[in-house]
Amino acid sequence: MGRIVLDTVTKSFGDAQVIPPLDLTIEDGEFAVFVGPSGCGKSTLLRLIAGLEDTTSGKIAIDGNDVTQVPPSKRGLAMVFQSYALYPHMSVRKNIAFPMRMAKMDQAEIDKKVEAAATSLNLLDYLDKKPGQLSGGQRQRVAIGRAIVREPAAFLFDEPLSNLDAALRVGMRMEILELHKKLNTTMIYVTHDQVEAMTMADKIVVLRAGNIEQVGSPLELYRNPRNLFVAGFIGSPTMNLITGAAAGSHGAETIGVRPEHISVSATEGTWSGTVGVSEHLGSDTFFHVHGTGLADTITVRADGEVDFKYGETIHLTPRSDVIHRFDAQGLRLG
Repeated sequence: MGRIVLDTVTKSFGDAQVIPPLDLTIEDGEFAVFVGPSGCGKSTLLRLIAGLEDTTSGKIAIDGNDVTQVPPSKRGLAMVFQSYALYPHMSVRKNIAFPMRMAKMDQAEIDKKVEAAATSLNLLDYLDKKPGQLSGGQRQRVAIGRAIVREPAAFLFDEPLSNLDAALRVGMRMEILELHKKLNTTMIYVTHDQVEAMTMADKIVVLRAGNIEQVGSPLELYRNPRNLFVAGFIGSPTMNLITGAAAGSHGAETIGVRPEHISVSATEGTWSGTVGVSEHLGSDTFFHVHGTGLADTITVRADGEVDFKYGETIHLTPRSDVIHRFDAQGLRLG
């Protein structure tokens, strides 16, 4: 079991309150992702759950037990950090076994758990190697294996993939998701990368300045962002935000249109502008359009076969059924 409940939790460093009063529930077995810009409080919140930071006020409960004053080692959680924190002089086998050896478990049980973890993480061929002989992705798998053998109530991941190159990050994302499906254990994952959040989460928690801006599934946040911050943060490329007469015609102070919800034409459309830089990705092309009178740049996501040249006039038509409307306070209308 791994149901985690934060009840009016706050955190201050001296006179600076970095986590205002916050309530959050993560259900047993959920994959929850904390996402937000640098300095938003996501890692601090994770450390509060882990017990690595003391709460200033409020309560943290795991499976109904108040752990607010319980030390990290007694909370039944396993944490995987950005740095692998492996012992360089120990083999992979000994690194994975280390927490069990510290707990003075029977050696036969240790061997059994190490083999099981190594099997699930494709590390069987590396058990007798040292961390220095492994790639970054393999070292991160060892760190995850060391967490698995503890059989925690929940796994806490603090930006575990940020040291890896792009291809390895994609591969490790899939491996962590596969692991979650196999173990069915609560996982909380911190990242500043909203693409990671969208592709991995059952539940996304969007944070800004220590406040929760919105909680929901990836599609809920994509389809119904609560405010302009969430609208601009979730989605890649980011949502186009438009003010002025175009917004007023929809009864709003600001409207948002995602790049993939704008069609392009060489001859006609609702708006027109001039093609700036284009990003050709094969399956998709991103056109950055200037001179529309709507915003400095309107980004359009089109099929990879569509080809407009730099400086060419382009016509744009937004899908009317997916225009997002926001009031003067930046809150969603309707």
